Amino acid sequence: MFYRLMYNLLIHIFSPVLLALLYWPKKGKPGFGRRWPEHLGWAAATKSKRPVWLHAVSVGEVVAATPLIKALKAEYPDLPILVTTTTRTGSDQAARLGELVEHRYAPLDFPWAVGLFLHRIRPQALLIMETELWPNWLAGCGRRKLPVMVLNARLSARSATRYRRFHGVFRLLSKNIRHIACQYQDDADRFASLGVPQHCLSTTGSIKFDIDYDHTIREQGSMLRAQLGRARPVWIAASTHEGEDEQLLEAHRHLLRHLPDALLMLVPRHPQRFAQVASLVQNQGLTLSRRTQAEPLENVQVYLGDTMGELPVMLAAADLAFVGGSLIARGGHNLLEPAALGKPVLSGPSTFNFSDITRELRQAGGAKIVTDSNMLAQQLIQLFEHEDQRQTMGDAALTVVKANQGALMRTLSTIRTQLPL
Repeated sequence: MFYRLMYNLLIHIFSPVLLALLYWPKKGKPGFGRRWPEHLGWAAATKSKRPVWLHAVSVGEVVAATPLIKALKAEYPDLPILVTTTTRTGSDQAARLGELVEHRYAPLDFPWAVGLFLHRIRPQALLIMETELWPNWLAGCGRRKLPVMVLNARLSARSATRYRRFHGVFRLLSKNIRHIACQYQDDADRFASLGVPQHCLSTTGSIKFDIDYDHTIREQGSMLRAQLGRARPVWIAASTHEGEDEQLLEAHRHLLRHLPDALLMLVPRHPQRFAQVASLVQNQGLTLSRRTQAEPLENVQVYLGDTMGELPVMLAAADLAFVGGSLIARGGHNLLEPAALGKPVLSGPSTFNFSDITRELRQAGGAKIVTDSNMLAQQLIQLFEHEDQRQTMGDAALTVVKANQGALMRTLSTIRTQLPL
């Protein structure tokens, strides 16, 4: 009770800061429009009664949850599913699921906002993707006796150490969770060390490996590659952040000195940075074309992916991929997306968000780590000059993905066991 009171006191004291971070306008940042009250619990009732509430905080979690949503709807066609996200980009990704789900913005963790949301939505259960745990969400579900499951869960050694220091906080979080489906046994062991009973834990693997790009993605990628030029070397830098675009462009300039017709497809992580990155490319004297503009591509050196939801198509069109958020201390992004398309994968050294996946891909020879723009340029030159090496790396990456698939069906089986759907 003490921890709960202190937590609620603190979030209300700092609420102006939290709300400013969420709503303060930034150039190019998409707003929430008239739907902003949903963050305060004022969510419209769903079309169907008692949906399963699945929370996926942003784009990556929605992408990971998509195969699970499709599998649930295939098995339970009449099951209503409500997806919540915190971000606008997550909302846009959820919209791509069409009639499979309804979407609302998730309530902020104020007790009154959570209570209002639960009263209006009346879910039958809560599925949380990837350990997005909020005390008032869990307490609200506990009071209403709603089963809560955490899916695709991770718990790093660092997070486990923090929870041990404040064990009362973890008990506050975990007491209202029915089951935690972990990605790896190490995660399950860490949860167990914090007092989670073994019968509340399972190891299902990572749903993220269950990527299945259909023929449409590959066909669209082939069409895009024809527009870009089939004979020229093409690489993609995906999900990049401020502070690493400059390094990527430096590596590309180095590559151009060896392969003058090389093309970089540059895809920033956040849409509010599209215009900024376009200006950066032009200010550095490189010729630019944007995906949203029908411009000639013959002499273009950088192709800016300034759309949402088309990253798989651009990955399919490339010869090899660099995954961003890794040349700066952001922990990297999902290396499995290019790996599932059989592409050689390069990454910077900061990969703590996907450490197990990165290690497995590197051990298999499907991924390599570069520490700076110079090392990246050298790897690009090496791979473009040796097609056999590209093929070997791409095959190894795809083999890792296929060898680890099956988490989706194990997760689905766990849900069947734990929830009365």
